[in-house]
Amino acid sequence: MKDVTAMKEIKPQRLQKGDTIGIISPASPPDVKNLERSFSFLEQLGLKYKVGNHVYAQNGYLAGEDDERLKDLQEMFLDQEVKAIFCAGGGYGTGRIAAQIDYELIRNHPKIFWGYSDITFLHTAIRQKTGLVTFHGPMLASDLGKEHADEWSKKYVSQLFEPQELRYPEHLSKLETIVSGTAEGELIGGNLCLITSTLGTAFEVDTKGKLLLLEDIHEEPRNVDRMLNQLQMAGKLDDAAGFIIGDFNDCEPKREASLTLEEVIDYYIQKTNKPAVKGFKIGHCSPHFSVPLGVKAVLHADQKEFIIENGVI
Repeated sequence: MKDVTAMKEIKPQRLQKGDTIGIISPASPPDVKNLERSFSFLEQLGLKYKVGNHVYAQNGYLAGEDDERLKDLQEMFLDQEVKAIFCAGGGYGTGRIAAQIDYELIRNHPKIFWGYSDITFLHTAIRQKTGLVTFHGPMLASDLGKEHADEWSKKYVSQLFEPQELRYPEHLSKLETIVSGTAEGELIGGNLCLITSTLGTAFEVDTKGKLLLLEDIHEEPRNVDRMLNQLQMAGKLDDAAGFIIGDFNDCEPKREASLTLEEVIDYYIQKTNKPAVKGFKIGHCSPHFSVPLGVKAVLHADQKEFIIENGVI
């Protein structure tokens, strides 16, 4: 495992009406129609917005060249007018720019950073290199700008405006306890594929004593098996304090001879004997429960309660 220097937690300042949001595409090109539809959502929140210079750029499956996406990211952190950075969408590409990011710049200009999916690599890198609390939440083009965007997904953006205890609501989804007990620790994680891709790099995920959130999309059970097995062999599952299993969208087997997704997840999580609950609407799903990463959270697995501390920002 790579040495991970413990960074002092940095909480970004909360939003106020009239603030400006910076919009970037650090991974793949966004759906332009959905992105532009999301602008009205930001305006309804009383926010202004500033679109990065290369948000609409395209280089194959990337939203522009690496240096262009990197420049947009860093310029938004530097821009004193910008109070929060929202990612337009995910896809692929953030891992390509992680090593070139000026983390000292981010540490000296902390602000809200919001996204999920491929953005998981940036969440992990930024937290471990700066200590900044970031937010795993639905993105503008991928989610909030869709024609029938979910109202509950929109609702959780409110955590950026005022301190509030986040408690997963029972009505959002049916939860199931995998391993009993109570676990607490810093909430980290996100997309399983991206978490696994940090192994062996300077940004290798540190799970020791942490509550690990896992979610993914378009991965057959054998692919989920491979990634969980790699995390297990690297000691990342045993190091964790507990597990929040989010949504695994379209992860059913495409062939007859297969284990089910549930069998795969239960097999690896039960081996750790750490408190775990599955079924959370966190990930590539609607509604999408937004959570801060890098703050203390508590999981009461038997009661199926997931609570995040009050006053995140």
